[in-house]
Amino acid sequence: MTHRRLPIRNTAVLIAAGVVSCLAATAQAQTTTSQMEGLKLSGDQPIQIQSDQLEIKEQEKKAFFTGNVQVVQGTTTVKAGKMTVLYTGEGSSVTSGNANIDKIFLDDTVFLTSGTQQATAEKGEFDMASQTFVLSGKQVVLSEGPNVFKGCKLTVLMETGQAKLDACGGRVEILLDPKSRPKQ
Repeated sequence: MTHRRLPIRNTAVLIAAGVVSCLAATAQAQTTTSQMEGLKLSGDQPIQIQSDQLEIKEQEKKAFFTGNVQVVQGTTTVKAGKMTVLYTGEGSSVTSGNANIDKIFLDDTVFLTSGTQQATAEKGEFDMASQTFVLSGKQVVLSEGPNVFKGCKLTVLMETGQAKLDACGGRVEILLDPKSRPKQ
């Protein structure tokens, strides 16, 4: 079993994948669905990852980023305590940049920001085959300016931007500020 443990301090590793940004909805219910253009996959831009440590297990095709993980793609930033990347392909390697990303798991408090949108959750998962992103935990909080959305699971179809926020056994909570609507 071959594996390497590499300490990484402010070193970028490029990976092609997608990240997320916004939510807009207008009602209180058990589930809220909306079209969110800002949540579409952005596969044409590189991703820069920084962490305190990187451990690569080549035979298992896994990369473990731990400690102050920060992922940046364009104007979107994701932060977490740890991130696990599963990749595929014969002879592929995360460090050489030729890995085909299968899934990305984020743990230990996930914080996502893009422009005026922010989201926090306990964990997150990107499934590249289905182009689905899920934020989950005891409470997922999304905000866009003064508007706040609370639930336990946010599922986003990255290709279309369609998203669904599920409740925590009760109801989805939404606080909308009428002053945030565009002036007509």
